[in-house]
Amino acid sequence: MRTTGVMIGIAFAFAACSGDSDDGSSANPEPDARVDGSTPTDAALSIDSAPPIDAPVQSYRFQCSAPAPAGAPLPPAPPSYSGGTCPTLVPGLNTITSNGETRQFLLVLPTTTLAPGEQLPVLFLWYWIAGTATSFLQKGDVQAAADEQHFIGVIPVDKGATVLGTSFDTRWPFDITQSPGRMTEEIEFFDDMLSCVSAQQPVNASCVSSIGVSAGALFTDQLVQARSQYLASFVSLSGGVGATIIKPWTGAQRKLPALVLWGGDGPPAQDGVKDILGCAGIGMDFSVASRELEAGLVEDGHFLVECRHNCGHVEPPLEAQQGSTKYGSMWSFALDHPYWLPAGTSPYQTQGLPDGMPSWCAIGAGSSVPRMGDGCPEAENPCTN
Repeated sequence: MRTTGVMIGIAFAFAACSGDSDDGSSANPEPDARVDGSTPTDAALSIDSAPPIDAPVQSYRFQCSAPAPAGAPLPPAPPSYSGGTCPTLVPGLNTITSNGETRQFLLVLPTTTLAPGEQLPVLFLWYWIAGTATSFLQKGDVQAAADEQHFIGVIPVDKGATVLGTSFDTRWPFDITQSPGRMTEEIEFFDDMLSCVSAQQPVNASCVSSIGVSAGALFTDQLVQARSQYLASFVSLSGGVGATIIKPWTGAQRKLPALVLWGGDGPPAQDGVKDILGCAGIGMDFSVASRELEAGLVEDGHFLVECRHNCGHVEPPLEAQQGSTKYGSMWSFALDHPYWLPAGTSPYQTQGLPDGMPSWCAIGAGSSVPRMGDGCPEAENPCTN
């Protein structure tokens, strides 16, 4: 296990791996690198300007706090807001117009003091079938986490997504019956939220991440394929792709570090009950869908951390570490993976998983040792609660 501090020296090593030549050009640029014509911040350091080995090395709690190395890929500017002029955003519930419709989201801002010039990562948080933006805010202890870890939380409010031929509302569109138009509508809702938040808050554009739970994870796993040019990482908590009724993995423009978590495969794997869900006669096996997601990520060369517990389809059995919140390790994954990392890499490959990451997580598909034992959260009916 590594300490929580992240050294800027790591950035130098990554820059070297990315193939920067002596003239500052990149031998392996990302497809969308510098599409907005921007240049690295003056604070960014090149390999040639790295301090001597005995010089003090600045450390950062999260990799997202470190400056991007010279020549590293940077995200394009967010798309223009489809509603014209963004309304003034406030902490709490906000209303915008997206694709001509009224949509809402919760905005969570740190209440603790920011450092001068500090830019904040943005975490988009998508809730489960029976959830609400408020329940995610409360169960995820998002305000306390934003205060402690310094990020902006954006919790969208769904407009509903009914499975064709049924009355079953999955909240977010992700199943094979959802039309391309419905998918585009929800993806452009993400665009509009990102545009308005970026225009009014001190956003670190290199650290925008999408994190979903259950139905929200199933949508996140579709969103990242469509918007990898803006996203730096993603976290899928009991989500996935394929598994017969979910849209498949078809690839992403960029390689995105991913954390894939689910709640057991069941016998004969002997790692607890299966992570399954059945609502309105529609069954869903998240262990199958999560493994299909991993297969797509591996084939395409994405870095991933796998986490498996033995509690089935319940709230993940995470434990708060001293000085952090219950989901602090999940938020930390996003904060440790900025956009400018060379494709397919992670600081965890050299530093190991950070302190506070569950012992039942490991780097790579099929690598985790499932959690065993008691202490699982109480099961709820996710279709009605």
